[in-house]
Amino acid sequence: TARSVPVAIPDDQAFASFKAECLCEEGWNVTYNKSGTTVWIQSLDEERSLHKIKCRMVCNDVSAETMYDVLHDTEYRRKWDSSVIETFDIGRLTVNTDVGYYSWKCPKPLRNRDVVTLRSWLPIGKDYIIMNYSVKHSKYPPKKDMVRAISVQTGYMIQHQGPNHCVLTYLAQVDPRGSLPKWVVNKSSLFLAPKAMKKINKACLKYSEWKQRHNKAYKPWLFPEQTTLPIIPLCELSVQRADSLENIDESCLAETGERERDSD
Repeated sequence: TARSVPVAIPDDQAFASFKAECLCEEGWNVTYNKSGTTVWIQSLDEERSLHKIKCRMVCNDVSAETMYDVLHDTEYRRKWDSSVIETFDIGRLTVNTDVGYYSWKCPKPLRNRDVVTLRSWLPIGKDYIIMNYSVKHSKYPPKKDMVRAISVQTGYMIQHQGPNHCVLTYLAQVDPRGSLPKWVVNKSSLFLAPKAMKKINKACLKYSEWKQRHNKAYKPWLFPEQTTLPIIPLCELSVQRADSLENIDESCLAETGERERDSD
């Protein structure tokens, strides 16, 4: 077995380089650009459909603070994210780093995916960054009916643009594991990513009303003293690498004609 790689908590340099990559457009190909939302793809390995995706959305009706709350609020995500199967926080490492589990429905006929990630966040002036990468935790091994995906690095940058106006950038290098058919990558960049961004925007507009009725003062991402999560010792985690997981080949699967139905 490969030696396990120790987990590092992101430092200021890690946040700075994530921000730089969010802002950089060199080496990225625009695949979608419509009504304030732009999607870029950077291909890393044609054969295995490995790629980075970046999605930017201008929000003219949402503050950076609200966007930050919505992206953090696990309980609210269960309500608005129709692709979620299960999501929960496992424990915390520092005041701005935790570990969580997330599983989601994939386009048919692919198997559903799940991920265990270390997530770290940082306000920078009036902007915010939330980023994560995959870790191994012995209590949350891969499940039989799911494919364990790998987040090499995924995250959000929220730029404050005024009292009720922000720009959200989503950047992901995910190894969805296995050889994926080309239509999945195309569908992600042309259809799923913009749709997911619109969904986040819509969720932001309904958040303050929802939050009033659900534990309204509870925001542990702003007030770490509120957290009830157990502390996880760093030594219980290691970096999750794709090569230590079974190989999945779904490259021959054709897209089904079924349309995704929105649950809203």
